[in-house]
Amino acid sequence: MNESLHAFDFERQFDHRVAFEWFQHNWGTAFALSAAYVAVIFIGRAFMKERQKLDLRTPLMLWSLSLAIFSIMGAMRTGWYLFNKVTSHGFKESVCDTEFFSAPVSKFWAFAFTLSKAPELGDTVFIVLRKQRLIFLHWYHHVTVLLYSWYSYRDRVAGGGWFMTMNYCVHALMYSYYTAKAAGVRVPRPFAMLITLLQITQMIGGLSVLGLVYRWKHDVHCISTVHNIGFGSVMYLSYLLLFSIFFYQSYLNRSGDGDDRKRVKRE
Repeated sequence: MNESLHAFDFERQFDHRVAFEWFQHNWGTAFALSAAYVAVIFIGRAFMKERQKLDLRTPLMLWSLSLAIFSIMGAMRTGWYLFNKVTSHGFKESVCDTEFFSAPVSKFWAFAFTLSKAPELGDTVFIVLRKQRLIFLHWYHHVTVLLYSWYSYRDRVAGGGWFMTMNYCVHALMYSYYTAKAAGVRVPRPFAMLITLLQITQMIGGLSVLGLVYRWKHDVHCISTVHNIGFGSVMYLSYLLLFSIFFYQSYLNRSGDGDDRKRVKRE
């Protein structure tokens, strides 16, 4: 990457070595966060059972807007890195690339992405306090993404650039949609359908990248582990099935639950 791509000083100044060292020793904290998250969900639902739901429209709008801006910026910067990697070195190198975690343009956004999976658990707080329908896909996806992201960042495995960039792109659209809905904007139904289709496409893309990493992992430049590939494959496959079922029930099955079905948190 040439110096013209380094648009933000904080990207260059970010010390990825400190981040790597912290995750080497503390990535297991993700398990504690996940356990606390699940406990809060069930305790919170029990607490709200006999109470009036809270509106929280303005806090939800601000929360979604902040995540939308963060995701848009992350998508732009990691997308730029990935675009240059593909055009200058080829698709295989982009899949097997691990410099994504330490390159000047992307190192901060790789760290920020991984860390963001903890505060994103806060999405569920709004669902619980507003007494909306909480389905398995929502909290299962939050827990597994947090665990896999922190685990993968610790080992800086091949494929990470593609996983993070795809997720940033989908979240940029998804949180923008949530912001508009919280602000009271009437968003056309096909836009919600598009987001779910993009999520399904992301899962297919994730499985494809993992398949290629497995195929090329004996290459000296394609670093990963069987455990990471296996865990990632199970995760992406489960998402593919769950999001496909969600799409069918939300948009194809006319006997569904209406607009409430679209309130579920999406990957």
